[in-house]
Amino acid sequence: MLKINNLTVNYGEIKALKDVSLYVEKGKIVTLIGANGAGKSTLLKAISGLLKPKEGEVLFNEVPLKNMQPHNIVKKGIVHVPEGRRIFSGMSVEENLLLGAYTRKDKSQLEKELSLVYEKFEILKERKNQDANTLSGGEQQMLAISRALLSKPDLLLLDEPSMGLAPLIVKQIFEIIREINNDGMTILLIEQNAHKALEIADYAYIIEGGSIKFEGPSNEVRNSDKVKELYLGGA
Repeated sequence: MLKINNLTVNYGEIKALKDVSLYVEKGKIVTLIGANGAGKSTLLKAISGLLKPKEGEVLFNEVPLKNMQPHNIVKKGIVHVPEGRRIFSGMSVEENLLLGAYTRKDKSQLEKELSLVYEKFEILKERKNQDANTLSGGEQQMLAISRALLSKPDLLLLDEPSMGLAPLIVKQIFEIIREINNDGMTILLIEQNAHKALEIADYAYIIEGGSIKFEGPSNEVRNSDKVKELYLGGA
């Protein structure tokens, strides 16, 4: 579904990504894990058109995304849930949700799908008329994911969904991610919480200093002595 071939992205003279190749198979959860500054968010921004690569290519269903504007990439079926959630303050929960559907033409289905979102996330229904900025961090993450789903993506890019959340809420967010995948959604998950990401992912890449250092099925990555020592705190 998504193929990244030899991608290099620069910030000025600094190479944020160096010859990165990655593949996301339809229907799977693929995770990219690494420390702060490793290049994880840069990769998602390059996929979604927010950054232009210096070298390499991004292909989605064999279609190159080079020079495509971000809103057209959304129309192609890739939706990015950014780090920090980026909820629109001063707008209600429901107004935030409806913004997720701005590219859709099948508006007749929207009310039905909004009802399905409210069934899945009852707290959002209870607070649909409330300023979205007043939600807790976990509730805002639920809102950000739901807003993305209302655009009917084929591929969901999740950037650090557990960041800044209490452990109990992190558990809930990862359960939601697994449930969305079970419903058929393909997911590229960017995470610092390597343990939780590897629990739900089918395949994993480890990035360090802008380069892929290790990859494999998530159970193999999780059980690798080298990975445990270098990236999982020896656990």
